Amino acid sequence: MQQTPRSSSQSYFWPTVLAVGLHIIIFGMLFVSFSMTPELPPSKPVVQATLYQLKSQSQATTQTNQKIAGEAKKTAAKQYETEQMEQRKVEQQKQAQAAEQKKAEEARKADAAKAVAAKQAEAKKAEEAKAAEQKRQADLARKKTEEEAKQKAAEEAKKKAAAAEAKKKAAAEEAKKKAAAEAAKKKAAEEAKKKAAADAARKAAEDKKAQALAELLSDTTERQQAMADTQGDQVAGNFDDLIRLRAAEGWSRPPSARNNMTVVLRVNMLPDGTITNVSVARSSGDAPFDNSAVAAVKNIGRLTEMQGLSPQDFQPYRSFNMTFTPEDLAL
Repeated sequence: MQQTPRSSSQSYFWPTVLAVGLHIIIFGMLFVSFSMTPELPPSKPVVQATLYQLKSQSQATTQTNQKIAGEAKKTAAKQYETEQMEQRKVEQQKQAQAAEQKKAEEARKADAAKAVAAKQAEAKKAEEAKAAEQKRQADLARKKTEEEAKQKAAEEAKKKAAAAEAKKKAAAEEAKKKAAAEAAKKKAAEEAKKKAAADAARKAAEDKKAQALAELLSDTTERQQAMADTQGDQVAGNFDDLIRLRAAEGWSRPPSARNNMTVVLRVNMLPDGTITNVSVARSSGDAPFDNSAVAAVKNIGRLTEMQGLSPQDFQPYRSFNMTFTPEDLAL
């Protein structure tokens, strides 16, 4: 709190009051001492001395009062100066305190502003982190959805491919079964045809043999010989056809085989129909075809139909030549 400076009249008020009071006390004491003094006979010199003394005392009192007043004035001036110094000191302290308070307030405000800025920065950072996390989660969800869609599409494609493959495989299996059935049917027909041909050849041979035998028994020797030769040629022709039929069953056509090729094979056989050896008597000029023909005849193994021939009829088949062409073997 600031003190208002006092005026000069206020500064001298109390010293003046003190000086006046002091003079009143002095005059009162002089009055009392004068009234208590016994009356003396009149004497002029004495009266003059007393007057001079009173005058001297009055001058002394005046000087004293003036001195007191001067001292009081000096004291009041010093006191005023001291008060002014104290007041200035107090004012300086107040100003310093106010400056410190202002500085502290500014520092507090700065700290508060920093705290607010830091809080705002933290909030912004947290918001950015939250946004980044949301974006990351959204990206992960999108990628997951895309991956699931891709996986689903791949599975669908895989299922379709598997279904198509199964359908294709089933169709192929069905076609294979159908082809196998057709092949079996064809093979059965061929087997039946070959068997019928073999049976027919055997029956024809037996019939011709029986007929030839009957004719031989009932005719002349020359006619019997002629008929036997004719019958033998017919039987031989039938057995040649039978051998070609059986060889065709096990023949594998080589890629190099061409129509009009001809190979002559030398065949050795036992009376029970077992083929013991097959060799090339004259080549066709194509080794794969020659070898395939040799293998086809060897695969016959044994012709049981030969067992019904007599030693004389069998004699030409112990070792004989046969001609084969791709057309013969492709029956």
